[in-house]
Amino acid sequence: MAKTRLEFHAFLRALFDSKVPVHFQPPPNTKLVYPCILYTYSRKNNLFANNDKYIKNVGYQLTVIDKDPDSTISEKIAELPFCSWDRNYAADGLNHFVYTIYY
Repeated sequence: MAKTRLEFHAFLRALFDSKVPVHFQPPPNTKLVYPCILYTYSRKNNLFANNDKYIKNVGYQLTVIDKDPDSTISEKIAELPFCSWDRNYAADGLNHFVYTIYY
């Protein structure tokens, strides 16, 4: 059974002992404190057998935003299982590390 988004949120907070703010689809007027983690729904991965779905995984697009181009937060995210690096870019003096992760 797939885990819930709230369980994923709690997992991310626990991974960094709640020292790194974690946001799910923050509204545009939210003041972000860096470094932080933003995530949103990305895709679903369903595996089928015997005419039925037997594995249902939810994919998230996860972005680590950090002033440090050698972010240790990003490195820790990259080591998670079912996580793949998508891209990174710099904007407004901040480094963005984008991953896809299934949880």
